[in-house]
Amino acid sequence: MNLVTIDARGITDWDTFHDVFAEAFGFPDFYGCNMNAWIDCMTYLDDADAGMSKVQVPPGCVLVLELENVKEFALRCPEQYAAVIECSAFDNWRRIHNGDPAVICLSFQMV
Repeated sequence: MNLVTIDARGITDWDTFHDVFAEAFGFPDFYGCNMNAWIDCMTYLDDADAGMSKVQVPPGCVLVLELENVKEFALRCPEQYAAVIECSAFDNWRRIHNGDPAVICLSFQMV
């Protein structure tokens, strides 16, 4: 299984959101630290030649993005919590709309 686990306790604002994801996924040095750049990097998880992430999944496969400590994250950072859900969904929609398979699966438990 292709799995990346993010401990959301490390996210306290937009800067730390982008720092945590950039480190976990190995985004390139030119990563723009905004949600458009996040979507762009996540779109190419199955394209090793794009150089947008050190995390790669084989074409046609899905990456499971597991968020830990998500209940506290949602309360502490509601904008960032909503953004990761909305932008993951948008990334998958855009790929499907362009004839490619979805690439991101979110996994978390709100306890």
